[in-house]
Parts: sequence; C-alpha cells; structure tokens
Amino acid sequence: MDRMNLERFKDGVSSLQSSVSKIRPPQEFFDFRRISKPANFSEAQNRISYNLGYFSANYIAIVSILSIYALVTNLLLLFVIALLGGGIFGISRLRGEDLVLPFGRFNTSQLYTGLFVVTVPLGFIASPISTMMWLLGSSGFSVLTHAALMEKPIETVFEESV
Repeated sequence: MDRMNLERFKDGVSSLQSSVSKIRPPQEFFDFRRISKPANFSEAQNRISYNLGYFSANYIAIVSILSIYALVTNLLLLFVIALLGGGIFGISRLRGEDLVLPFGRFNTSQLYTGLFVVTVPLGFIASPISTMMWLLGSSGFSVLTHAALMEKPIETVFEESV
C-alpha cells in the first residue's frame, strides 16, 4: 500500500514538473508588441485556439493564483475546507476504531455525521457558489482576453501558409 502511494506521489511530482517546465517566460507572455485587436471573430477564434494550447501552463498558473486569492479573501470558506479536510483526515487515522473521550465513545459514522452537521451549514454561509462564479468569471475574462488579443508568432503564420 505504501509503495503504491509513493509511486502515485512520484507521478504527481513528475507531472507537476512537466507542467511547470512548459510555462512560457514573462517576456513572451507579456509581449506588448504582439497585442492587437483581432480584425474579425474568425481571427479571434484562431488566436484563442492557438494561444490556449501555446500558453496553457501560464493560464493554469493564472487560474491557480486567482483561486488562492479567492480563498484568502473568503476566510470562512478556507476555514470550512480546512475543517472538512482535517476532519476527514483525522477520522480516517482512527482506522475504523471508536474515538474514546472522557464524556463518551463515538464510532466512525457518528464522527462523520457530526463533521457534516457542522461543515454543511458553515459551507452554505461561506458562499462557495458565489466564490466559484467569481473565479469562473475572472479566470475566463483574463484568459480569453489575453488569448484573443495576443497575435500568433510570425513563424506560425508562415508555417500555415505553406
């Protein structure tokens, strides 16, 4: 079991390293000389299609940064996520045994029920849906605006015409 977890961890680290290695340098990502308004909708579609593939790692980084910002600015949601994750982790560490406290004995299903009775109402109060909608809107606007305004490199224009 531990060996499988170690292999899965190694696979996750290697995929993260390959994603990070695909990040384009800031000089290329913020090349203001290549920014222009597309002539028509078809050109905007072509630019978006090309740039989503070309700058995909940069766009993932932008969405990740916006996600962290959304959680930091919604501390109750961050608390609820940490409470839920920590509670599930703590209950799983019991390995099916009862939790014995000075005032009672609780089995695993009672602990999970108690955890969800606390986190579900707090989760509704923390407004995760509005946070997700903000994240989708801001990410979509940022990524699609950059992808539509950034011209393709000159080399690709010549490759397409051949």
